[in-house]
Amino acid sequence: MSVTMDDSIKRWMAKRKTALVIEIMQGKTTVAEASRSFDLSPSEIEGWVDDAKRGMENSLRANPLDIREQYEKQLKDLQEAYGEAMLELRARKKFQALLDAQDDKCSRASIRAFSLRASRCR
Repeated sequence: MSVTMDDSIKRWMAKRKTALVIEIMQGKTTVAEASRSFDLSPSEIEGWVDDAKRGMENSLRANPLDIREQYEKQLKDLQEAYGEAMLELRARKKFQALLDAQDDKCSRASIRAFSLRASRCR
């Protein structure tokens, strides 16, 4: 493997990850070799490769999306979904309160009718 990195260093900064991913993409090393050499899980390295591929795809688009724009859009979508869910929850609670109030009225009316009948029978 031609990645010249200090194996004793356990921290993987972007520059080190990039160097390793480039070597994997160029076929100079494999995920399995890198995993053994640097004591990393293959899934972690594969995740880095996938992230790199997504980043390359985005940069080669006609109108590349800035990472910040992507996160802001995702955040906005999640906030909208959260707001809608909260509105639905409030509506359900109000509806349930109305149903409970109606049940209470019916129960009180039934109790009154029963007590009126019972008092007539005495």
